[in-house]
Amino acid sequence: MMDRWTLKGKVALITGGTKGIGKAIVEELLGKQANVVFVARDKQTVDEQLANFKTLFPDQKIEGFQADVNNKDDINKVIDFIKVDFGKLDILVNNVGTNIRKPALEYEDSEIQHIFQTNLLSSFNLTMRCHELLKKSETGNVVFISSVAGQTHLRTGTVYAMTKAAMDQLTKNLAVEWAKDNIRVNSVAPWYIDTPLARSVLENKSYFNNVIERTPLGRIGGTFEVAGLVTFLCLPIAGFITGQCIAVDGGFTVYGF
Repeated sequence: MMDRWTLKGKVALITGGTKGIGKAIVEELLGKQANVVFVARDKQTVDEQLANFKTLFPDQKIEGFQADVNNKDDINKVIDFIKVDFGKLDILVNNVGTNIRKPALEYEDSEIQHIFQTNLLSSFNLTMRCHELLKKSETGNVVFISSVAGQTHLRTGTVYAMTKAAMDQLTKNLAVEWAKDNIRVNSVAPWYIDTPLARSVLENKSYFNNVIERTPLGRIGGTFEVAGLVTFLCLPIAGFITGQCIAVDGGFTVYGF
């Protein structure tokens, strides 16, 4: 019987793979024996994490690229590498994102464009570029890292929330449109997770306490808990799951009065 709990021989591409949730996803996929290509903008960090991953997983094939997901030349370089070295892509994880926290009336046009380009359009464009390789897999997977901000109100910025809500709808549309190509599409929506970005906000003790009060499990999530769900969605055992947006939130989104 086929081992439904391994990704051995699968090829994965992860954006923003050097820190936080992205780094944890790379580690989990490698742990399930996938071959991994990851990208991030900072060359030094890419080189450091590539060396780290190779030490932790010496038997796995892994490559890191300095690449900006908004730069077509950078993305072409990565996709050309995957075409030549692997000929297919089994897993695409769109993890890159950014936020500018302020009231809706205070956004500049340039800020709105930057958030939409980074969070939504770059992921859309990369996913479109990867369609051919994902189709060749015959068991392709796309996972978007969304946010609970796309499902309910948060005090983290209306524009950010708009991009994540759109990402969840993109997930549903592609899941149906690409099912004929044997490509599954899901999104994972974290609440506050223990990342460098989240820590900068949670340093405010009052804000931290408010977050914990609204989280039934009474704590911040770990990056491995998000990465674990992403990895599960890519496994053969999850082969009938598509078009879903699953929250990793300690119960936050269902916590009523």
